[in-house]
Amino acid sequence: MYESLKTATKFINEYRISGQEALRLKVAEGEFISVNSIDGCQSGELLVVSQVDPEAPLFVIDSSNIDVLPTQAIQSIKLLNSDGQAGAKFKQNLQRWQVGEKVLENAYCFSSEILPTGVTFLQDAVIVMVAAAENMAVDEHQPPTELNLVHYAHASSGLPEPLAKPVQEIRVPHSSARTYEVKAGQWIQIIDVQGKQSSDFIAFDKAQLKDGQEVMIDGTATRTVMGLTLPQPGLFSKFLDQSQQTMLEVVQDTVGRHDSFLFACSPKYYEDQGYFGHVSCTENFNNALRAYGIAPRSGWPAINFFFNTYAEPCGTIGFAEPWSRPGDYVLLRANRDLLCASSACPDDIDPANGWQPTDIHVRIYDDSESFPRSIAYRTIPEELSRMTKQSGFHSRTTKLTKHFAEYHGYWVATEYEGWGANTEYLACREKVAMIDLTPLRKFEVVGPDAEVFMQYAVTRNVRRMSIGEIVYSAICNETGGMIDDGTLFKMSDQAYRWVCGDPYTGKWLRELAAKTGHNVKVRESTDQLHNIAVQGPNSRALLQEIVWTPEHQTSVEELAWFHFTIGRVQEATGFPIMVSRTGYTGELGFEVWCHPDDAGDLWDLIWETGQKYGIAPMGFDALDKLRIEAGLIFAEHEFCPRTNPFEAGIGFTTPLKTNDEDFVGRQAIERQSPESRHKLMGLEVKSNDPVHHGDEIYHGRFPVGVVTSATFSPVLKKQIALCRLAPDFTEIGTDLEVGQLDGQQKRIPAKVVSLPFYDPQRTRVRS
Repeated sequence: MYESLKTATKFINEYRISGQEALRLKVAEGEFISVNSIDGCQSGELLVVSQVDPEAPLFVIDSSNIDVLPTQAIQSIKLLNSDGQAGAKFKQNLQRWQVGEKVLENAYCFSSEILPTGVTFLQDAVIVMVAAAENMAVDEHQPPTELNLVHYAHASSGLPEPLAKPVQEIRVPHSSARTYEVKAGQWIQIIDVQGKQSSDFIAFDKAQLKDGQEVMIDGTATRTVMGLTLPQPGLFSKFLDQSQQTMLEVVQDTVGRHDSFLFACSPKYYEDQGYFGHVSCTENFNNALRAYGIAPRSGWPAINFFFNTYAEPCGTIGFAEPWSRPGDYVLLRANRDLLCASSACPDDIDPANGWQPTDIHVRIYDDSESFPRSIAYRTIPEELSRMTKQSGFHSRTTKLTKHFAEYHGYWVATEYEGWGANTEYLACREKVAMIDLTPLRKFEVVGPDAEVFMQYAVTRNVRRMSIGEIVYSAICNETGGMIDDGTLFKMSDQAYRWVCGDPYTGKWLRELAAKTGHNVKVRESTDQLHNIAVQGPNSRALLQEIVWTPEHQTSVEELAWFHFTIGRVQEATGFPIMVSRTGYTGELGFEVWCHPDDAGDLWDLIWETGQKYGIAPMGFDALDKLRIEAGLIFAEHEFCPRTNPFEAGIGFTTPLKTNDEDFVGRQAIERQSPESRHKLMGLEVKSNDPVHHGDEIYHGRFPVGVVTSATFSPVLKKQIALCRLAPDFTEIGTDLEVGQLDGQQKRIPAKVVSLPFYDPQRTRVRS
């Protein structure tokens, strides 16, 4: 039946519903939806906002003989009445969608086991699908997670929902250009309607245009000042004019690949290819701008959104099909009154528009609106994009700095104004510092087979762990290459919490569990567990003042290295937290874990209590110095899927002799001769010329290794680097050279040393 329905419905529209969120959808008679849980554990509640005939059946469920009758939406009501950000957002959406109590009393509720693979609608309706659930406590393992909904529709979903109420909408038909005026402070959303469509963009200063001066957006000035090929949301987000003054800011970008180097396509481009008289963006701009007295040009130096250009190592600039998908967009904010022009590029002679020119749509929003800065990312290429999130601590950190960078889908502070990387570093080494580490991904692995599954999934011997203990481990693929590293918390005999860097690891674990048949569930709890690291010699004294633990839990004072405890802030009635004696600095330190609703209060409490201990906020720039000195590895620097744990310098996580059980990648690692492995070592660089990740290391004419990370060490008063070396050159004291320019013209002397550089016996972290 579904095959015939899919034939009758021309379009497939996909949606993601994050845990504790909802999706409003218009459906028509004959259309159907399919709903699934990403981890097989999230239930769903379908609310019917309106339908043509309330007395007639709304839908039929065609899979698994499911018979669902209207009942009370219990989970949605709990979410609606809950305190915190998720409940407030859900309430706001229901009010906006005009969903009343009666709707909640007559919902269709689906458990995770009976989520419908096909709901066929018998009449037109407006529905809301909710991934409702309560908040997860720090010692629980049932977080709200995603639902995926696929809508098989008669028509395309077309444009995405507006970000707010537009004050103006401009359709740019394919192979044309349109002009529009924007006031200072207003927002411009440029949307690729069907995907893979390039859109040239020009902006003029409207006031100066009236004075006869064509002051316009300038790609060269923008690249020079921003230091990027194209601005991106964050600190370096501005488009500039020829005088290097800001004209617009990039606030959101769901693609991340555009062009600021090349002219808009012109008659000459097509003529040179043998296509005479072909319509071009340049001519379309000339025609559209003529009404404003702007002289025509033979080529316009536009910003080409969605145009996929790239530079080869040899210097050649090439292009390919755009990365953009239907509904992808760029959101800009005008810094002054502007005259803008957008094109829907007519190029159909190469992949610039996926060989098929289509429309562009522009929405203008009022200056009273507010939109967060965000960049789209995808855990896997085929999934819907996700936008950059703010951690629960962001309301506090943003008051202290504007220096934020995107890291694995979250905004993280790189350094703090009034402190700076070196000051933050010294606070951690000498006193105490606090850093938001929320981007770490958390996964709950729960079920009867949890222990045996994790024994196979990670390289560490999990069976030796006790409840309350943590181990650091690698996760490898079948070739022995590292997918990720992380810490494994044993929460109970049948529940583990894996904390790592790469969000893909959760998908890999779920696929592995399905492949091996182990009876476990793998659920992501990142959105329910935000964490802050408190690191430095004074960290224990500070946390002893604010952490209350019940008698059956370990106190902060007695907490052993790589163990955790469950407690509350200040007293038995405070909000719950988990405290682990872990860190990434080489210093005595802890991490404190809480629900994001409590994150702001937790930051304030640590910050205020820490004043007498000399506390400082710490960003990722200082953290990088600390972890390099401590010889701690970082993904895509010291390891990648082509590097096994021994080559990454963490062979201790892979006890081949004392662990006789199999784990993923073991056979590949054992086939490798230990004598042939490249080895992670330290370098003392005998120069103040900076060396960088990726610089090759030479002995004579030929390279023998590569720099993986480097920094200037304030405590050692020299430049140091982590490097991977061929086994013949790993002897301590070996003189080598770091090659720069072409590797031959410039050589920087260095000497091989052991790791870690700082506190080699790791006495400070164990103190």
